[in-house]
Amino acid sequence: MGTYISLLRFTDQGIRSVKDTTKRAEAVAEGAKKFGARVTQLYWTMGSYDLVSVVEAPDDESATAFCLALGAQGNVHTQTLRAFSKDEMNAILAKMA
Repeated sequence: MGTYISLLRFTDQGIRSVKDTTKRAEAVAEGAKKFGARVTQLYWTMGSYDLVSVVEAPDDESATAFCLALGAQGNVHTQTLRAFSKDEMNAILAKMA
């Protein structure tokens, strides 16, 4: 499973219904299963981004489909980063030799 970190910003629609944000988060976590993904952490933040999520997904395609489905709901814009653990990074570095 790959790890993906998403930085999320509320859209106008999302901020208008911000009182439902925790309920929407629960629904998103449940919906992630449809893509073989799992939301492992979710934080509401202050600053340039409104939320930060950590998601595990079987591959980039599944993670992308999940992010697109999330964005299509209209409540958030996402910027997603593929993250690598220390062991994964060591395996990547070993390919450089």
